[in-house]
Amino acid sequence: MRKSSLWCVLRWLGLVLAAALAFPAAVQAQIPGLAPTVRPMNMPYPVQQPLNKDGVHDPANPGIKMLQEPREGLSKLPKDYPGNGVHWVKALREGIIQPRTNILPGTEIKVLDLDILLTNTGEMPLVLFPHRQHTEWLDCSNCHERIFASKKGGTKGLSMFAVLQGEFCGQCHGAVAFPLTECNRCHSQQRK
Repeated sequence: MRKSSLWCVLRWLGLVLAAALAFPAAVQAQIPGLAPTVRPMNMPYPVQQPLNKDGVHDPANPGIKMLQEPREGLSKLPKDYPGNGVHWVKALREGIIQPRTNILPGTEIKVLDLDILLTNTGEMPLVLFPHRQHTEWLDCSNCHERIFASKKGGTKGLSMFAVLQGEFCGQCHGAVAFPLTECNRCHSQQRK
């Protein structure tokens, strides 16, 4: 095995181990049957760090006082326990947020209400990919053809290993969308 391949395998195993250790026993017990995502009673919601302590913003910059603190800005949004603590799809469905549908005049959002069933999931339940939830936020060109091929069977190399490496779904999930530790949100369809 090449050194780079070994490093990738070790990194993947580390991510899997970290995810398993991050879950309390109550959540781990849910994984084999992949029950719907619920916040276990002993798992707190994420705490939003103040801007001057988040490690991203310069606390000495006087402009920081002009920015809204995340805790204030996100406080009225529906809570979720993984990731940044916001259930963004629920916020959209309930009309709490209304993303812009266009930036330039003449462009408009094209919501595609089409579910795709991904069956190459090993022993895990199948993945039901909902285009609607994604196209309410993103234009088709955000993913097609650069990340995913539009043609069935055209996307090569899609695997959990690649996703954990930040490819395919991993370009957003774990970055701006719910994290990859939430297996049952994607692997939601039991095999027949």
